[in-house]
Amino acid sequence: QVQLVESGGGSVQAGGSLRLSCAASGSTISTYCMGWFRQAAGKQREWVSYCTSGGSTSYVDSVKGRFTCSRENAKNTLYLQMNSLKPEDTGTYYCAVGKREDFCSGRSADYAVWGQGTQVAVSS
Repeated sequence: QVQLVESGGGSVQAGGSLRLSCAASGSTISTYCMGWFRQAAGKQREWVSYCTSGGSTSYVDSVKGRFTCSRENAKNTLYLQMNSLKPEDTGTYYCAVGKREDFCSGRSADYAVWGQGTQVAVSS
């Protein structure tokens, strides 16, 4: 069973950058979709981005041009580079592994294993 551990969260001012990492252990993730989700206080969890096994990416409109999802399969690690951060980016960020090989979506139900989350706080 794969386990995921996120890191890299923190507090930054608007306009700043953070790089989140998601380290997988217990099984390889190289053939699976990897996604990023976030949840702000009092709000539902929302999909942010995903990286396919081949490295293609997709993003929610609100982060396009600012966030970059990437993966390093040799290290079993997923990344989310977040630039030009805004206060509305504040929340807990989660990485997740897709349920099926080579299938990606923005639906939480399509992801099987989740990390514990890392906090991101952006002040204005």
